[in-house]
Amino acid sequence: MALRLIRLVVPSGAAALTGAAASQKAGVHTSCVRSLRYGWWAYALGERTTPRFKEYSKIFAVDGNLASGKGALAQKLADKLGMLYMPEPDTFYLDKMTEEKTPLAVDFNGMCSLEKFYLDPKAADGNSYRLQVWMYNMRLLQYSNAIEHLLTTGQGVILERSPFSDMVFLEAMYKQGYVRKECVDHYNEIKGISLCEFLPPHLVIYVDVPADEVQKKLKQSGKSYLQNVSLPYLKTIEDSYKKSFLPKISESVEVLAYDATQAQDVERVAEDIEYLKFDKGPWLEQDDVTYHHMRMLVEDKQRVASLTCIPKFLPEITIGAHDYDEKYYAYRSLPGKNYAPGYNEDVGDKNIWLK
Repeated sequence: MALRLIRLVVPSGAAALTGAAASQKAGVHTSCVRSLRYGWWAYALGERTTPRFKEYSKIFAVDGNLASGKGALAQKLADKLGMLYMPEPDTFYLDKMTEEKTPLAVDFNGMCSLEKFYLDPKAADGNSYRLQVWMYNMRLLQYSNAIEHLLTTGQGVILERSPFSDMVFLEAMYKQGYVRKECVDHYNEIKGISLCEFLPPHLVIYVDVPADEVQKKLKQSGKSYLQNVSLPYLKTIEDSYKKSFLPKISESVEVLAYDATQAQDVERVAEDIEYLKFDKGPWLEQDDVTYHHMRMLVEDKQRVASLTCIPKFLPEITIGAHDYDEKYYAYRSLPGKNYAPGYNEDVGDKNIWLK
């Protein structure tokens, strides 16, 4: 069977909450704070989305190559505009959403390794494509969190990259011979049936740093697995941004581009955003009815994750039924994982029979 999320993805509504009201800085955001989960009854009783929207009730994505400074710009811009900053997800993003005290084993996080990809991008076990598919899933889940936060609180969100720009890595992998053509076809298929369910960001900010500069920064990072990232791979990512992603996304999304020096001037970027009219794209066609259906989708994380599951055999991401059962029951045997949160006596849950 196809490799997929073995565990229940994430608790919805109040069960997923960890903090108080939405802040402008957040390492990880699962869903907005509320006592009751939004649903059909809430809409029927008068709950509406548009009245809470303000000037920056929008989603911005800051894109760029590795080590381009996009994270620093995104965080500073969020502080400046009063928006929520969501850092780029990693392979253990699902653990953070489900509030694991310590990261779970790789078997429960995509069976892939980012470090292994950089050290051996042509690994025979298919790690490169498993990593790419898993990261697309994580970006999709994070993007659903961003939309949920926007629609529920009215506060805008700034992301590092988005599932809409994830394809630049696949293109680079394929052109460098890290993945097969069959993997590209599979990726395009799952992207075609999943990304269409979401609206694109209102604005994409691209930080343009030449590939050779990126490579120098990676060598200075101190992380051993980044020391040997090839220049052709970084160059292909840059080309994919400029020749594929940005021309296409600019048809329906506002786009701003800056070099590394300009991106450090947050005041200038904020001023440029003020002059944007945001007069194109599918967000202009939305109303309270469509926002209602959108909220129903993004609150159901299991439904979001299942959008990328298709019955197709691909050696890189397919495991046998016995292996799947072994991993499934191994997960269920972990402390607190046999039943839903709050119903596991082995981790100290009390009064289970009253719930």
